[in-house]
Amino acid sequence: MLQRLKHLRVLLVEDEYFLANDLARTLVSGGAEVIGPVATACDAHQLVDRQIDAAVLDIKLADGQVFAIADELSRKHVPFVFATGYGPEIIPDRFQGVARLEKPYDNENVVDAVARLCLLA
Repeated sequence: MLQRLKHLRVLLVEDEYFLANDLARTLVSGGAEVIGPVATACDAHQLVDRQIDAAVLDIKLADGQVFAIADELSRKHVPFVFATGYGPEIIPDRFQGVARLEKPYDNENVVDAVARLCLLA
């Protein structure tokens, strides 16, 4: 696999353990440094102030939805993608322009999406 994400710090917010672990390995194989993965919005909130280049966000987490984290990332101009099993109707209007990868997704598609976010595609 090409190191398309080399030197990128990617926040991974996913509450399904095996999916998060598999996706983290894929991102690392793509060259990224993974921040997380974390399974709750509370844990994600604690990491948002780190140096992050991009994020992959599951929408529904064990302790609620991820939209407050998405708002923080938007304020910091950090690009992100939603990786979720939910349809577009659950996403607030303010995030309608954000890419949404529908579960089950191919992990390589997530790498491609992050690369596009960071203009490395």
